This record gives sequence, C-alpha cells and structure tokens, in this order.
Amino acid sequence: MYEDSACLEMLFKNAAPDVASRIDCARGAGYRAFEFWHWSNKDLDAIERAKDAAGIDVTGFLMEPQTRLVNPAEHGEFLQGLAKSIFVAQRFKAPFLFMQGGHPLEGVGRDEQTAAMVDALQKAANVLRGSGITLLLEPVSDNPGCFLDLGAEGLDIVERVNRPEVRLLFDVYHSMVMGEDFMAAIADRIDLIGHVHLADFPGRGAPGTGKQDLNAIKEWFRIEGYTGRFGLEYIE
Repeated sequence: MYEDSACLEMLFKNAAPDVASRIDCARGAGYRAFEFWHWSNKDLDAIERAKDAAGIDVTGFLMEPQTRLVNPAEHGEFLQGLAKSIFVAQRFKAPFLFMQGGHPLEGVGRDEQTAAMVDALQKAANVLRGSGITLLLEPVSDNPGCFLDLGAEGLDIVERVNRPEVRLLFDVYHSMVMGEDFMAAIADRIDLIGHVHLADFPGRGAPGTGKQDLNAIKEWFRIEGYTGRFGLEYIE
C-alpha cells in the first residue's frame, strides 16, 4: 500500500473543531488512514465511532507520556505509559506508537545518554513483544533542545536496539530542516523505517507550496523498498 495518512492535528483544522469530527473530512478527501498526536486529551469513544462509520484506519499516535529516554530515572514511567498506550493502540487496531527522544541531561556525555536511550528502547521491545504494535522513534527539528534531531542518528540507535518491535519514524521535512541529505542518511537502511512523514520544504506547507517534489520523494522510498503509508503532516 502506498496510500497517504492524514495527520488530523494539522489537516482539516479549518473544517472541523477536533480529531473525531475531522475523520469524515479525511474520508471525504480520499484518505483511507489518519493519525494524531496525544491520545489522553481526546474523546476516544467519539474517535472510534467516527472511524468505524467512515471505514478508515488509524495509522498511529504518540505514546504517553513523552519522557526523556536519555534519563534512566524516567524509564519506569516510560514503560508504564507504553503499556497503557499499547492498550489504546490495540483498541484502534493502530500498528504504530510514536516516541520522541526528549531533552538531554545537563552534564552527561552524549554517548552515555545514547546508551540510556538504547537501553530504554530494548526494554520497550520486551513490553511490545507479541502486541502487534511497533514503537517508532522520531527525530524532530522543531522541539528546541531535543536530544535526537537527525534521521541518520535515529537509524543508528534503532540499529543498536536491534529489535523488530522498534523502528524509526523518518520525517523528511525535519531532516531537511537539519540540513540532512535524507537519501544519504537512510542509505541502505530502509528496512529500519516503519513510517514516513512528509511536508513541503521550506515552510512545512502542503505539496506544491515549497520547493520539493513530494511525489518524486515518495517514488524514491518505493524504489528503495518502503511499503508503508506516507503521513502528511503539514500546515494548511
């Protein structure tokens, strides 16, 4: 499948007031899947009803809480939250949970913090095992001071975790903001990517508002062997 997944936190905001009411907008626009951010502040019953009525799939959403994976003291909270988030993902038959790395620790070396992140994700893989849910680590550029902001480094971490329950959410827009050549960053590691986010660059707008040929980018991922959806997460 190469269909798109609409991020309903950003798309159709002018048409409907919340995620549940935007599901019908997404289906009307031809989307067969959607995603969103936090789940604990949503009317999950309303989302489920709208999803079922529209016959549309949930791609994934943020696991909660978004703790600092680089901090071993927060790993317990992270794993407890993961277990609760898995339950919600299973309810919606969503294959993915999204996780960012959080802010770094002051006075602690980067190698030590990276090792802590790897350890947290390996523990997470044990919690995820057999659940049918994959946790996706997402490097981001728009969260000032975030520990993980490069796609290449994110792939390095997923390689070190070395578990099928943990993959990367590769956001092409964030990668471009960081000045990465995303094709070179990915190289031959497409199998480590569970989901891809797209927005035009610069500006994080809709396709055609920037300088990128998003269809060509999709085709590149296809040629490399990516078989998932493309999450559209842009400013309308």
